[in-house]
Amino acid sequence: MTTLTDTATPAAAVTRRPVTGFLHSWDLSTGVDGPGTRFVTFLSGCPLTCLYCHNPDTWRMRDGKRTTADDVLAEAAKYTKFISAAGGGATVSGGEPLLQPVFTGELLHRLKHDLGLHTALDTSGFLGVRATDALLRDADLVLLDIKSRDRDTYKKVTGRPLRPTLDFARRLADGGKDVWVRFVLVPGLTDDPDNIEGVARFAASLGNVSRVDVLPFHKLGEAKWAALGNDFTLRDTPSPTAGQVATAREIFAAQGLNAV
Repeated sequence: MTTLTDTATPAAAVTRRPVTGFLHSWDLSTGVDGPGTRFVTFLSGCPLTCLYCHNPDTWRMRDGKRTTADDVLAEAAKYTKFISAAGGGATVSGGEPLLQPVFTGELLHRLKHDLGLHTALDTSGFLGVRATDALLRDADLVLLDIKSRDRDTYKKVTGRPLRPTLDFARRLADGGKDVWVRFVLVPGLTDDPDNIEGVARFAASLGNVSRVDVLPFHKLGEAKWAALGNDFTLRDTPSPTAGQVATAREIFAAQGLNAV
């Protein structure tokens, strides 16, 4: 267990006590949260209220369970041999992990250095200013959600301004950090060709985006919205067709990006 005198990690040096945070859940996933099979930690709390969010139960930090980094590492350690054999790693996601930057930094550092896992940070970038250089050094990959290139559409989707995400993306590019851009294709909301091209041009201009995930909109979280008493305004929005997804990928590919 971490002790009051154990200041080997950046977060422990700051807190001078065992590092804790609010955890929603953890899971093992393949192919959607970074390369290979991943141990994914979902933290609670998010400043965005995305219209298509499939985990609105992660929005409030207080709804999570207070957990120590030691507990998360002990769970992840059970799967390290399997994960390593599968060419995977560990991803810290949410919610928005940068709402809890000290806890996130501790997890990334120890998953990377104690367990020897490839690490990824899954973020909207809105709170990118909270990511210290030390935190980013411990993230081998950043999964960056760019919801839209059009400011008005971004504000409609998330309830927040676009600029912080773009600024964070440029900071990652300046540091040469490997980035996968994630773009959710929502018919009637984010699927305008000019909007997609805007995201594609921006991503291509960075020079450090090794992959773009075009993610088809789905309504798997609709029941969670109802359970929380929230109005799911996209209930009548269809999922994009295979042709629409292919067209979006072609727009990214035309900018020289690896779109999947």
